Amino acid sequence: MKPLYLCIHAHFYQPPREDPLTGEIPVEPGATPFRNWNERIHAQCYYPNAILHNYEKISFNIGPTLMEWMFDYDPITLKRIIQQAQTNVERYGVSNAMAQSYHHTILPLATRLDKITQVRWGMYDYEMRFGYPPKGMWLPETAVDLETLEVLAENGIEFTILAPWQGKDIPVSPTHPYRVALPNGKAISVFFYDQSISTRLSFDPGATVNADTFVQEFLLPKVGWINQNGGAPTLTLLASDGELYGHHQAFRDKFLAYLVNGAIQDKPIELIYPARWLKEFPPTETVEIIEPSSWSCHHGVLRWAGECPCTPNASWKAPLREAFNEIAETIDKIYLEVVGEGGNNPWELRHQYIRVVFGEISLDVLYEQVMGKPLDVSLRDELYLLLRAQYERQRMFTSCGWFFDDFDRIEPKNNVAYAAQALWLTQLVYGRDLTQVAREKLRHVKSWRTGLTADEVFVKHLQRAQDFWKVKV
Repeated sequence: MKPLYLCIHAHFYQPPREDPLTGEIPVEPGATPFRNWNERIHAQCYYPNAILHNYEKISFNIGPTLMEWMFDYDPITLKRIIQQAQTNVERYGVSNAMAQSYHHTILPLATRLDKITQVRWGMYDYEMRFGYPPKGMWLPETAVDLETLEVLAENGIEFTILAPWQGKDIPVSPTHPYRVALPNGKAISVFFYDQSISTRLSFDPGATVNADTFVQEFLLPKVGWINQNGGAPTLTLLASDGELYGHHQAFRDKFLAYLVNGAIQDKPIELIYPARWLKEFPPTETVEIIEPSSWSCHHGVLRWAGECPCTPNASWKAPLREAFNEIAETIDKIYLEVVGEGGNNPWELRHQYIRVVFGEISLDVLYEQVMGKPLDVSLRDELYLLLRAQYERQRMFTSCGWFFDDFDRIEPKNNVAYAAQALWLTQLVYGRDLTQVAREKLRHVKSWRTGLTADEVFVKHLQRAQDFWKVKV
């Protein structure tokens, strides 16, 4: 009897809750008895899944900003997770862990240069944590367009995972990956997850009470279908948020552990993950994707750009994005004026700046490597501020700022704070006020619940940033 190949992918990620200046997460009463939601979710999900060795048996990605928090809060658990992925490298030659672009940016809404930065920063973070380059990359919200796939392929990424409705020739088959031909002449492999069973897994708590029943009702019928239809290698890929396993649904960490270790034993079901599948069964069919599209918005990527039926009362989203786009253009223009516009080097400097953030090399060494000349002492302080501004400018596009229906939440307010920091750091170099236009734009971003406006948040945080960076500088 031919087996069913089963892949369970878990996307682990948390919106950045840290204070934008201090990097510390404030006390969050709703997370009691823990100090904040990160700690509570860690105790309910990340830690127990590591103890149960679930990361060894599934496909997974962990957002870089979440890994950064975990490295500081519980490095032993992070080490366990990385070691469990290493077990698969030693066993099969490829990892079951995927990378993720760095700041959970909706990449189809980003410029090509920002796409490159986000992808390369995410790849670098992965390699520094796991010790080898990634073959696959999870796209935030699986948001995709052809340019995003081009950037992935140009940087050596071989595959990603999408929702089935993101394939143009619907219905696509979730039983195998496809090859997507790209305008730049390259190609990338795309896996589509099984919508029906993934929905059961994520949103039907009754379906995941008993792993034996889950196998009997949802997986074994597929085995029968395989053997009735020629027995070709057949994949069932299930995808969900990783926090499902123990946080969103209690005890589902144990459900997952028994599913992958006990319930499928002695059944014609074999665990696999995307990199290993591609090694054994390269794609033979091609597909076109719907662009832009995502897994959590059936209106393309409108949820993060304007008024969308997914989130009513969203008239504030378009002006927020418009303001951030204008802020980004201002910061980039000044960055180029100071660093110089010769070739691609100024942007290569930004793409590689993550090495300085990680402490791998100094800014002086990076500048000399990329620009081909020593960093002038008179430029060092300015470059330090401008590249830090570029970092803040990148994280102001974190997708969580647009995900929900109201502006008066920690996620969009943090994004505004990042924007204020980026402009202030740039203004320290430029010497003239850069905030007036931003304040005017942000005045049109208003909470429908409380009346709070984004310019109020901006001004308040700008004052904090000014005091903070006086001390830093």
